[in-house]
Amino acid sequence: MVQLKTDTSIEAMREAGRVVAQILTAVRKAATVDVSLRELDEVAREVLRDAGAGSPFLNYRPHFAPTPFPAVICTSVNDAIVHGIPTDQRLRDGDLVSIDAGATLDGWVGDSAVSFTVGRARPADTRLIDTAFAALDAGIAAAVVGNRIGDIAHAIGAVCRTAGYGIPEGFGGHGVGRSMHEDPAVPNEGRPGRGMPLRHGMVLAIEPMLIGGGHDALHPDRDGWTLRTSDGSRAAHAEHTIAITDAGPRVLTAL
Repeated sequence: MVQLKTDTSIEAMREAGRVVAQILTAVRKAATVDVSLRELDEVAREVLRDAGAGSPFLNYRPHFAPTPFPAVICTSVNDAIVHGIPTDQRLRDGDLVSIDAGATLDGWVGDSAVSFTVGRARPADTRLIDTAFAALDAGIAAAVVGNRIGDIAHAIGAVCRTAGYGIPEGFGGHGVGRSMHEDPAVPNEGRPGRGMPLRHGMVLAIEPMLIGGGHDALHPDRDGWTLRTSDGSRAAHAEHTIAITDAGPRVLTAL
């Protein structure tokens, strides 16, 4: 069931979203050559502590996971698409890094992700990342009252497919509110004019995930969490939590 948020609730979610934006800013600044993924998680934990916020990621265990998630951010590097666990792996020059972060503040959740290159960027990686953010922008632009979920999905998928990239099978965005994953599901590809109508008060996490090699297949890593491209190509992930309002889409996780 989709829970419509009041304007007051949306304002509260904006405060949680600010914390998420602060996490991503701090982590991206700290993500330099030879820094470990676990050290980036510590940076994120410090931001949460300073804000008096909790983590919807820490100890989260969906049906597919063999163990609770042990960190407050997901750190996905190179061929990892999403859900990467922060480890002692150290970043190298040219790594493509995706950071997914969440925060819970006063009972409301924010969720957002960014992708970037550490050190010198490969032109192919820059194009992949830029396309992920272009797909996110297209999805947000379609998130207006009177459209449907399929319009968001189609807008995202059109950008990804036109650029020649793959879209991971079975993964996409979702509703956000008191918990991190709520109805409705928001696919990254679909037919316009189909699906649930968009209404004032819906809050969605829109999150394109792109596979650089052009194929859609993925596989889980041995840790049971990290999802990797099956062709070994690099991946990018971009995400914002947005509120659908009568005045247009409002990004709640912008800095």
